[in-house]
Amino acid sequence: MSATLAHRAARASVATAIILIAIKLAAAIATGSVAMLASLTDSSIDLVASMATLFAVRFATQPADHNHRFGHGKAEALVALLQVALIAASAVAIGARALAQWRGGEPVSDAGIGIGASIAAMVATAGLIAYQRHVIARTGSVAIRADNVHYQSDLAVNAAVIAALVLDQVLGLRGADALFGVAIAGWLMWGAWAASRAAVDQLMDTEWPEDKRRRFVEVASRHPELRGLHDLRTRTSGATDFAQFHIWMDPQMTVAAAHDVVAELERCLAAEFPGTEILIHIDPEGQVDEPGNPLVEADEIAKLKGTV
Repeated sequence: MSATLAHRAARASVATAIILIAIKLAAAIATGSVAMLASLTDSSIDLVASMATLFAVRFATQPADHNHRFGHGKAEALVALLQVALIAASAVAIGARALAQWRGGEPVSDAGIGIGASIAAMVATAGLIAYQRHVIARTGSVAIRADNVHYQSDLAVNAAVIAALVLDQVLGLRGADALFGVAIAGWLMWGAWAASRAAVDQLMDTEWPEDKRRRFVEVASRHPELRGLHDLRTRTSGATDFAQFHIWMDPQMTVAAAHDVVAELERCLAAEFPGTEILIHIDPEGQVDEPGNPLVEADEIAKLKGTV
């Protein structure tokens, strides 16, 4: 279901980008506005990024194979970084064009066409953003999240175009169009930085947020047979979470009984953390593999209860 939702969101993003490009191209030709040109460039980059996202969510949801035993989830993060590079490049180009217009003093015409095109683009974009947020909440897709950043910025870009056209042509404040072009470029650069963080975190196998880790330990600690939990390692790849850890158990317990405990623990954790792949290693109570290494040996249950 998660994969299907992500696919639908990616296809909706591509369709919306095509519609926005058609609207803005006509308006940019009619008005000569650098702010409108910036908005057109932004939507063109969105189309490329959205097509890359469509590929990523399809590839990332492919099952594990012989060469990728952990699946293909990081394809989303790689595409997200591609999106970031495209956003940054478009921001530089827009800024340069805006500064050139500032120096040349090129006039803007037909503000009404530009304003109408921007309003139409905002309506289409707002609908897509709402749908993408629904999908992100259901799937956690980092590629859709990065794509969503594009379209959030597109709302601001279109609002800036309207303001630029009104100030430049209607109110006669010459240079406002170029000034807003520079502002849009800066906004895109900020969006690129924000979108890159989640992708880099996935590629670097950054640990889950601390509150999520604590909740995971709290759920595990409910099992009465656990004598301790240590060496907890977590990461996220695409829409899949991974968690592995060691547990202390009664050294006299049979293999069959220990297997039953682990299976029950996995069921409890899966109910609270659906879609998470869990790997559990059993140690006899008191076993210490790396003395003096708190990163590995610190008891997470004791830390949760505040006894260490």
